[in-house]
Amino acid sequence: MEYIELNNGVRMPQIGYGVYQVDPAECEKCVSDALKVGYRMIDTAQAYHNEEGVGAAIAKSGIPRNELFIVSKVWISNYGYEKAKASIDESLRKLGTEYIDLMLLHQPFCDRYGASRALEEAYKEGKLRAIGVSNFYPDHFIDLASNVEIPPMVNQVETHVFDQQVQAQKYMEEFGCRIMSWGPLAEGRNNFFSNPVLEEIGKKYGKSVAQVALRWLVQRCVIIIPKSVHIERMEQNLNILDFTLSDEDMAEIAKLDTGKSLFFDHHDGEVTKMFMGWR
Repeated sequence: MEYIELNNGVRMPQIGYGVYQVDPAECEKCVSDALKVGYRMIDTAQAYHNEEGVGAAIAKSGIPRNELFIVSKVWISNYGYEKAKASIDESLRKLGTEYIDLMLLHQPFCDRYGASRALEEAYKEGKLRAIGVSNFYPDHFIDLASNVEIPPMVNQVETHVFDQQVQAQKYMEEFGCRIMSWGPLAEGRNNFFSNPVLEEIGKKYGKSVAQVALRWLVQRCVIIIPKSVHIERMEQNLNILDFTLSDEDMAEIAKLDTGKSLFFDHHDGEVTKMFMGWR
């Protein structure tokens, strides 16, 4: 496994297993399968409603806690200092752990400053080993990072071959923050799995389109959390460390960037209204 060192010295696996949209009823089995094939980082969130499934799988795995890396996120309905503080304790309870390795603020809306203070306090108390944000684009990210005591150590944003976040990653690095990708396979959108550039490069290395795209992110020092409910796909997504893309291949894939989200724009007023409805 490759590791990324955060700015506080914590080492984080570069490849993890994400449980977004994994049904709570099958989450425990999926996480158990992921742990069996070698994943040691699991990414969940309060809004996924499956923290308990993650915790149950970890408890039954027999893997020492210090060999695992758990990521969760505070949802916007729990923003503000007091509510965020209580929600962190609730996540700890659901996950069945004394500490969470990385806790993120899930969206850049509502009282993110109050929630950030709660994260900082829990970090100082040892309940969280690292803290950060998710879906904070450059304007939101720079604003928060410039005005808090402990700047985000990780920012999890939509990052894949079609929306590469190159400039955003540079801004993060200015603050000592690591970039983490959600949707590293673009959830199959934009004909991802039949992209001719990725297919052609894959043939050179005997790898799939997905493996090429994931390897490209890893070589850019991006942390990834591909999701699948099928154990054979979990294995394939993890099996990307035995080859290296050439500089020419990296450059060809870089040309696929559209600079636009395939999901939603956090600066769109209608998107903001949608999130307000989810408080």
